[in-house]
Amino acid sequence: MEQPIYLDNAATTALDAEVLNAMLPYMQQHFGNPSSAYSLGRNVKSAIEEARKNIGTILGVKPSTLIFTSGGTESNNMAIAMAVNELRCTHIITSPIEHHAVLHTVEHYAHSRNITFSYVKLTESGEVDYANLEMQLSTQSKLGKKCLVTLMHANNEIGSLLDISLVGKLCKANDALFHSDCVQTIGHYPINLKECGVHFASATGHKFHGPKGTGLLYVSEEIKAYPLIFGGGQERKLRAGTENVSGIIGFAKALELATANYAQDSQYIAQLNQLMRKQLAAAVPGVSFNNPENSLYTVLSVCFPLSEQSDFLVTLFDMKGVCVSGGSACSSGDGGSHVMKAIGKAGACATLRFSFSKYTTEAEITRAVEITASLLQKKEVSAV
Repeated sequence: MEQPIYLDNAATTALDAEVLNAMLPYMQQHFGNPSSAYSLGRNVKSAIEEARKNIGTILGVKPSTLIFTSGGTESNNMAIAMAVNELRCTHIITSPIEHHAVLHTVEHYAHSRNITFSYVKLTESGEVDYANLEMQLSTQSKLGKKCLVTLMHANNEIGSLLDISLVGKLCKANDALFHSDCVQTIGHYPINLKECGVHFASATGHKFHGPKGTGLLYVSEEIKAYPLIFGGGQERKLRAGTENVSGIIGFAKALELATANYAQDSQYIAQLNQLMRKQLAAAVPGVSFNNPENSLYTVLSVCFPLSEQSDFLVTLFDMKGVCVSGGSACSSGDGGSHVMKAIGKAGACATLRFSFSKYTTEAEITRAVEITASLLQKKEVSAV
């Protein structure tokens, strides 16, 4: 069977062979429980702490501020729960285009803890209106409310980027806590979390060629951390449960490789993004793009003219051997993209998300555009 053209790397990425090789010893010979007192366990525990140290160096923070989790969803939940349950936040400012791991969690605590929340205004292109954020922070501060701001660093559907340092400064000026879902950016940009001014940041390994099932939560040393999961002393009593040792080793190795190869890989992926944009514009009359001018280089959100096939495009691409997404893979089947609705484009066009990695080739891009043109019954792609 012919290998499919995989253009959904914002959903997950292929495991890097070097990452797998780093993980295998911890699935085989180094299999001890890190909490065990004998040498087999102690050696594994040392490997976890070495991984934590290396990740901390890359992210510009102390190893003690990093908590290993099962992924971005758990990290987001943990940060918001900590802010509401333990750090006395009574108002949450978020945006309508956050990942559902944030939106649903905010809604849960708003109902269960009787706290208030509000959405920051967005520009037409889906970027945060910073003047509105500053106004909301000032208003809540004058009301005597402790705020949590939770805004993603890069949107997973349209790629809009947050000025994370500016938001950090606004939060500091208004004595607010700041959580950023950095799932789409850690491993894709050089990020110094301490300099950004975030109190919490979430990441997951499978977005940058690491393993699924391993994530990270950064908790600033300025605040006291509290657990979400209870039952053991792991992760300094902040996250009970036997550690996913091979996953942690894989996360650290993947981040190391992503950091070392950032300049080369990011330039290559950005060129692929531009290549597909140009070829689609030439091949499909009426096509447009949802990404803001300054956006995540791994993601291209495309607006196709509506047709009788619009509701089935993802399936039609799949039948042709091309893996794409109609939006976030985590919300497939939920009745349309909440991001498109929030920026006023729901129903105006058929939106598909193409996302790229270092393993994507120019030939795959060109073939995918040819298939697109064929499916939409437009002319075949011409050379660009």
